[in-house]
Amino acid sequence: MLNKVPEVTIYFWIIKVLATTVGETAADFLNTNLNLGLTNTSYVMGSLLLITLVFQFRTRKYVPGIYWLAVVLISVVGTLISDNLTDNFGVALETTTTVFSVALAATFAAWYASEKTLSIHTIHTTRREAFYWLTILFTFALGTAAGDLVAERLNLGYWVSALLFGGLIAVVAVAHIRFRLNAVLAFWIAYILTRPLGASVGDLLSQPHHDGGLGLGTTWTSALFLVTILSLIIYLSITRKDEAAPETLTS
Repeated sequence: MLNKVPEVTIYFWIIKVLATTVGETAADFLNTNLNLGLTNTSYVMGSLLLITLVFQFRTRKYVPGIYWLAVVLISVVGTLISDNLTDNFGVALETTTTVFSVALAATFAAWYASEKTLSIHTIHTTRREAFYWLTILFTFALGTAAGDLVAERLNLGYWVSALLFGGLIAVVAVAHIRFRLNAVLAFWIAYILTRPLGASVGDLLSQPHHDGGLGLGTTWTSALFLVTILSLIIYLSITRKDEAAPETLTS
């Protein structure tokens, strides 16, 4: 197989942040606006994610439409997992943040022990792809819990939370560019941080004014971001600007 994930370009990060925001707002839209409830929403989105992952695993190379649909859906499912634990089972945000951190660390450890690399430039075996998607799921669940913990439990608000996580991502970028922080480590730290950033931005845009948001609502916020994601996917499908060059596809 060729590498199954896109190259890390500016388009990658834009769509990633948009997808994380949709993960927050779409979950709220289905749960609240359509009155599906957390449980039914989880069943529906979990089923769609499993179907999409079947197609993703069956492809032999990176396909923008399938890959990014899986990312959007796993973003929603990661949000739902965290929300179910907190709202339906009464698990504290401090606990879920800790549990997902441990689960993510364990996944990284198992991945490295098996493959001797955590690089996303060599996702060209089924086992590596399985580790990759499990890691992505835990980053979304952890990001949701951590974002809610900072914005709500610590009462910092959505604006401050978005600036905080955005600032941390900037620090990682500077550490990589200026001080040669390991590229793989920098990527995964930034990837994890984009989830609470997206969650904070999504809540900031969608939540009502009295809760500290801008009051756009989950419907308009989700629609706006989904249209933007679709436009970028169409652009990348045509231009192939995020596909790895053949000579970079080494093991």
